[in-house]
Amino acid sequence: MLQLQYIKEHTEEIIERLKIKNVKDVESRIAAILDLDAQRRALQQKTDSLKAEQNSIAKQIGMLMKQGQREAAEQVKQRTAELKAEEKTLSEQAEAIENDLNAKLISLPNAPHISVPRGTSEADNVVVAEYGTKPDLPADALPHWDLCAKYDLVDFELGNKITGAGFPVYKGRGARLQRALINFFLNEAANAGFVEIQPPLMVNEASGLGTGQLPDKEGQMYAIPLDGFYMIPTAEVPITNIYRNCILSADQFPIKHAGYSECFRREAGSYGKDVRGLNRLHEFSKVEIVVIEHPDRSYDQLEEMKHHVGGLLDKLGLPYHILKLCGGDISFTSAMTFDFEVWSAAQKKWLEVSSVSNFETFQANRMKLRFKDNDGRMRLAHTLNGSALALPRIVAALLENNQTPDGIVMPECLRPYLGFDIIK
Repeated sequence: MLQLQYIKEHTEEIIERLKIKNVKDVESRIAAILDLDAQRRALQQKTDSLKAEQNSIAKQIGMLMKQGQREAAEQVKQRTAELKAEEKTLSEQAEAIENDLNAKLISLPNAPHISVPRGTSEADNVVVAEYGTKPDLPADALPHWDLCAKYDLVDFELGNKITGAGFPVYKGRGARLQRALINFFLNEAANAGFVEIQPPLMVNEASGLGTGQLPDKEGQMYAIPLDGFYMIPTAEVPITNIYRNCILSADQFPIKHAGYSECFRREAGSYGKDVRGLNRLHEFSKVEIVVIEHPDRSYDQLEEMKHHVGGLLDKLGLPYHILKLCGGDISFTSAMTFDFEVWSAAQKKWLEVSSVSNFETFQANRMKLRFKDNDGRMRLAHTLNGSALALPRIVAALLENNQTPDGIVMPECLRPYLGFDIIK
């Protein structure tokens, strides 16, 4: 949630940054927020004035009672009753305004960094770097779904039988490949200074609100209404919420966590779009990295996280490029996001495997995640997160890019975890 004080002090800047995200009616939305804040402050002044008058009357009543003027004191008490009734009316009005103000603030997306490219869709994202060499596969190279069937690695039909489409069953060496990737990603994160967390797979509404999944992505989350829980779409949600309603000290930064979890996404509206095989699932495995950082260093931290993700892809030997997302493709909560996409040689297209984002104070303001600066000031922390990495499309690219007539050759970095070099 954007800070109200910042909106008031930097109104034109916020409007221009929100225009990068193509926010509709942004001027009128900001004006409505400022108007509600002015109404709230005016009501508070009236309430303070009433309370001051009540305090003055209370002293007057006391003096009259001491002087034995009981009848005069009773007359003054009538004014006290009138003031209390007025105060109650003002309090009800203030509560309604406060609720309306909070609703408007919470529905406003994060303002993107001023350097975020303008654009309306993923077609306007900017490629900022490209690494690796695309493999030259023969014309009869198989896409990963055929390779999964050929080597009995993933059974999509069995998953459909047990649960439904988008819930695959990993078998044999396919399951071992999943486990190897998870362990490899977690160990690499530990070597980079991330403390491992094993988070719950369900969160409450407060956690969803804290990281911005609610109210923006209700349609994408699996809900458990009886208990008021949601299945997590990413480990970012429970891990970041560890610090909800916390006050940190400046010397604790950076706080770095990594966590493996299953992720659950309804993917509403995505049916028929790149859903073949492992390209788009409702349940998938992912290792997430989360950082709580000092505001002065969060963009340096974003670069470090990008370097970490790129290092994983380098070790896996996957060609990839990095995209700086434009305003039309960046998420509701993000101030800046870089996507990593790997080249899928048999499908001949790029597959997104990671998003690395800086949310600045947006999540921290919702969660009341604060810290005491060295000068004693209370400030909001910055939060960042990234996929390091999401497994399904990594598996798809590994299988496709490394297929040979003799089998699928595994990257050297995974062999100690797998116990085999090649899938035959």
